[in-house]
Amino acid sequence: MGQLALQRVSPLASFPRRPPCLLPPSWAPSLLSCATASRRHGFYLARAMSSHIVGYPRIGPKRELKFALESFWDGKTGVEDLQTVAANLRNSIWKHMADAGIKYIPSNTFSYYDQMLDTTAMLGAVPSRYGWESGEIGFDVYFSMARGNDSVPAMEMTKWFDTNYHYIVPELGPDVEFSYASHKAVDEFKEAKALGIDTVPVLIGPLTYLLLSKPAKGVDKSFCMLSLIDKILPIYKEVFDDLKSAGARWIQFDEPILVMDLDTNQLQAFSDAYSHMESSLAGLNVLITTYFADVPAEAYKALTSLKCVTGFGFDFVRGLETLDLIKGNFPKGKLLFAGVVDGRNIWANDLSASLKTLQSLEDIVGKEKVVVSTSCSLLHTAVDLVNEVKLDKELKSWLAFAAQKVVEVNALAKSLSGVKDEALFSSNSMGQASRRSSPRVTNAAVQQDVAAVKKSDHRRSTEVSARLQAQQKKLNLPALPTTTIGSFPQTADLRRIRREFKAKKISDIDYVQAIKVEFEKVVKLQEELGIDVLVHGEAERNDMVEYFGEQLSGFAFTSNGWVQSYGSRCVKPPIIYGDVTRPKAMTVFWSSMAQKMTQRPMKGMLTGPVTILNWSFVRNDQPRHETCFQIALAIKDEVEDLENAGISVIQIDEAALREGLPLRRSEQEFYLDWAVHAFRITNCDVQDTTQIHTHMCYSNFNDIIHSIINMDADVITIENSRSDEKLLSVFHEGVKYSAGIGPGVYDIHSPRIPSTEEIAERINKMLAVLDSKVLWVNPDCGLKTRKYSEVKSALSNMVAAAKLIRSELIKS
Repeated sequence: MGQLALQRVSPLASFPRRPPCLLPPSWAPSLLSCATASRRHGFYLARAMSSHIVGYPRIGPKRELKFALESFWDGKTGVEDLQTVAANLRNSIWKHMADAGIKYIPSNTFSYYDQMLDTTAMLGAVPSRYGWESGEIGFDVYFSMARGNDSVPAMEMTKWFDTNYHYIVPELGPDVEFSYASHKAVDEFKEAKALGIDTVPVLIGPLTYLLLSKPAKGVDKSFCMLSLIDKILPIYKEVFDDLKSAGARWIQFDEPILVMDLDTNQLQAFSDAYSHMESSLAGLNVLITTYFADVPAEAYKALTSLKCVTGFGFDFVRGLETLDLIKGNFPKGKLLFAGVVDGRNIWANDLSASLKTLQSLEDIVGKEKVVVSTSCSLLHTAVDLVNEVKLDKELKSWLAFAAQKVVEVNALAKSLSGVKDEALFSSNSMGQASRRSSPRVTNAAVQQDVAAVKKSDHRRSTEVSARLQAQQKKLNLPALPTTTIGSFPQTADLRRIRREFKAKKISDIDYVQAIKVEFEKVVKLQEELGIDVLVHGEAERNDMVEYFGEQLSGFAFTSNGWVQSYGSRCVKPPIIYGDVTRPKAMTVFWSSMAQKMTQRPMKGMLTGPVTILNWSFVRNDQPRHETCFQIALAIKDEVEDLENAGISVIQIDEAALREGLPLRRSEQEFYLDWAVHAFRITNCDVQDTTQIHTHMCYSNFNDIIHSIINMDADVITIENSRSDEKLLSVFHEGVKYSAGIGPGVYDIHSPRIPSTEEIAERINKMLAVLDSKVLWVNPDCGLKTRKYSEVKSALSNMVAAAKLIRSELIKS
């Protein structure tokens, strides 16, 4: 791993005090815009108001951490360079919030990769395969857990609740020896303190950590994670002691698991854990935050009964029913951290409406007992609107990114204290009115089409078994057909060509020729490797959602609205501000070009409506399913145009279907009904001989397998390898799946190249529960982030493994 193998350097090392100017001058306007706005509007405060931020984006306003990480991983820069960029980002974020007037500023929300992985490091819960024995966990071990290395695979990665952020899943068992192996929380508190900023250190709470973990390899799947709670609490106590010694006065525990449907034993374990930590927490004010949904009544009771807690944080954007619980009973004298500013979307807060909510809460819990906060960490939104110079003035007036949300939080806190900035509130009110009345938002014809759609079920008229027979006659595929998920490596030259075309530096003809050359290279490579169903590699596409959004009405796009997905991977979600239509065909030209290059089937590649919805910043002025059906109708038009152009295999990716599943069981059936319906709308009218594929990745699918079957796709490819083949267990349990299915045979998010034998072993595991007539062989996900050298080797081994197993099937 190059630089990683040479040093064991702690990613949590303390830093010397740094001079006030921490960032290059070009960064300063972006990060200081919030403070500047505060002074301009007349509410820059000499003392902090009762305001709080749950967490803040760490990737940087222009992805500074991403580039530093990737340069370090490639061996182009050293440890000190990476640490310097990280320290500059942290310090600028803290100063930014302090200058804006935030009272409760979080620390330890920065991460080099993921906060759950940081907690694993803090607890010393390193799987044995990484060779760590003791001492402070360094970058070599840390990044090996996140990304794998030449010798061992990475840990599993899955979605953080119902967001597009991925966390590294802890692997635990009865034999794990926990130890205090990362001092990151304390080091970052000290770092902020050296700048004169008193922060609130943030830890993932013990219940959330354990319940989001999985049994280590070789440990029985029924192993109770909560049986480990007595083993990890001593480590937490050591952290508390260090924080108190460093001068901390507050500590924040993130316990979002409390919004889930927990049973009595789990809630009792939560209560017992915090009661057990009570004496160790003496001297610290304790805040427990929950987010992403309402807190169920029993969890609310368990939470608010804790004696050691000073304040409770709730999401009042997605958790409005929690208001009723607070009205019924809120512990006297405690602080209520009210998350009224949306941490998951980019719409400007309706300040007047939020102020009314806050005032009603203050009437319930008491004067000066309400702290204005964000609904969750701002990690899930873009960093700073000031960097968006191309958005038009009207649309920009409707938006607020993380930096602007900090201003909103403090403006509401100041207003709650009786010092309302009338000019700011007036400007905000005008923006809200503009959005409600703008003609660019509503299209009456689209609204009518969606109303008609709801009256039909939109199922294909023929059963999948009959369709597969018709498709096989046309496609003539071998047993265990091989394919890839869609994208091929996006090289620097390819990105340069797209940038130059967008900037009108090259002509349409030159651009098409350049993309055609790339297609030819990808098609030739696949044919040489012996892949059965090809893809064109998506050289013309920047992102699987943005590419389509740019060609649909009702979408807007940012220049720097990046959001961290995992590690250094960032996405730039489109903004859906109005009704959606498809003005013209989006992919037919490129797919037809690619199909003419080969006699083998060429997949038409589309992103499905649910994934476009879930990976966008979605309008909040109508139900999400209404917007999803609008997108589905647009994709339906595209599917039919592809079929008419002679494309026989069409993949409609729904990578994010599971991600949007509501956290509470009582709300899940409704979501799955409309999400599956939206997918079926897209392909309900195609011929039996047109094969519809879909793809899903990095989520827990077992609990929605029946909805996946109900999607009625002909073939589904699905992530499987990094999750330790968890998907296969559902078929062991007797679920019958008669359509084609391709559980991924290797992890594309790791640079590690699996051997032919390893892939063959995975295929054999699949054949133990799946019929060879329905099984496909493919990677876990698209190959966009990999290098061609890795792709060629891995796919070569994959095809060789498929051929090996085919020959064995013939013999048997």
